[in-house]
Amino acid sequence: MAIDALTVLPTSPSVAELDRLGDEIAELSAHLDAATARLLTLIREFDARGGWNSGFRSCAEWLGWRVGLDMGAARERVRVARALATLPLLSDALARGQLSYAKVRALTRVATPETEARLLAVGRAGTAAHVERIVRGWRRVDRQAEAREAARRHASRALHVHQGEDGMVVLRRRLEPEVGALPMHALAAAREALYQRARARAAAAGPIDPSREPLTPAQQRADALALLAETALHQGLEPGPPGEHYQVVVHVDAPGASRSRAAGAVGAGGWHARFRGNVPAPGVRREPGGDAPRRGGPRGRGRARARTIPPALRRALEHRDHGCRFPGCGVRFGQGHHLQHWAQGGATTLSNLALLCRRHHRAVHEEGYQVARAPDGALQFRRPDGRPLPEVPPPVAVPADPVQTLRQQHDSQGLRLHPRTACPGWLGERLDVGWAIDVLHPRCAQPRPAP
Repeated sequence: MAIDALTVLPTSPSVAELDRLGDEIAELSAHLDAATARLLTLIREFDARGGWNSGFRSCAEWLGWRVGLDMGAARERVRVARALATLPLLSDALARGQLSYAKVRALTRVATPETEARLLAVGRAGTAAHVERIVRGWRRVDRQAEAREAARRHASRALHVHQGEDGMVVLRRRLEPEVGALPMHALAAAREALYQRARARAAAAGPIDPSREPLTPAQQRADALALLAETALHQGLEPGPPGEHYQVVVHVDAPGASRSRAAGAVGAGGWHARFRGNVPAPGVRREPGGDAPRRGGPRGRGRARARTIPPALRRALEHRDHGCRFPGCGVRFGQGHHLQHWAQGGATTLSNLALLCRRHHRAVHEEGYQVARAPDGALQFRRPDGRPLPEVPPPVAVPADPVQTLRQQHDSQGLRLHPRTACPGWLGERLDVGWAIDVLHPRCAQPRPAP
């Protein structure tokens, strides 16, 4: 049958509706990326000015408490915000909605002011998956170059010893930085020991002869090296004593404990502990160094008149608090804090103790932060000015139509975003990561020809 004319069928209403939804998704994503650029700018300024230093250890920790971000995501936001301070091209592309946050986050792992322009072209041309693959290849080249440089430095290590014409022994060394730091610290310690010996002898001998010239720093280091050599030969070059044995404490619920011969047991939290011997009865714990169990129980009280927290009470405190109790802090290990100070009559009991990390323990004692236990047993923290510091901050006010508000803000800034703003220039061709790295990476001096 002959074809006389080309017939164009009308687009199905369902297809047109899906296209409209897709365009709306793409446009809104561009608006969100532009808003993310503003968010990162605010985070960078907040971080630089130390706004998070109000009882929190880092800007990421403050973001986790105030905004509700996971610590990994919060650290990544802070990292990207800091990196964009020296990458104006990537920062501007994100602010204009031309690059997604996912692309910018990947590119900031390897971008420098010298390579920013070529990596920006990669972000505009490829998809987020392409960018991730190129960044991984880029970092692989960096690691290989660093490994070659580390091997070259390691091979150049040397210690030259020869005897001069006057009989003096001359030493000349070349060590890697981390290795060279060891003798430097050892020499400093030996110099301090010789200085203390000299002070003691001078105090015993009486007034110092003013005509005697003091030792120069070079002479002091020479004497310190001799002391190190004598000490090593006198004590031998044997390794130190083995480390202490670890103590493993297994918490078992009373209903689940039984006197049965077993190779393992399941704790209350679903974790497994393996040991040899009988499963202890309720309230019995085994100590390393003997098979005789020792009976204990729930620790509600400690030595009320002792300021130092006994080991058993310490274990009960860690088991109850599971880490620092300061709002937003995730440190698992800490120090026991007396809610009512021991000097003011506070008892060393579990109800009067709370676990705080070193940073927040200092904040409570020296920076004016306050903590008390409410009648229901919950801890209440307050800032130095008396304002409460809640465990979870109250939610911020959100406009009735946040999307329309965001669009109006961008329109007022002259930012025109549409569904094709962040669309990559990729036409479906296969990505040759090796060739792309050879072309883009400055350490690849001889790029391969295009495939």
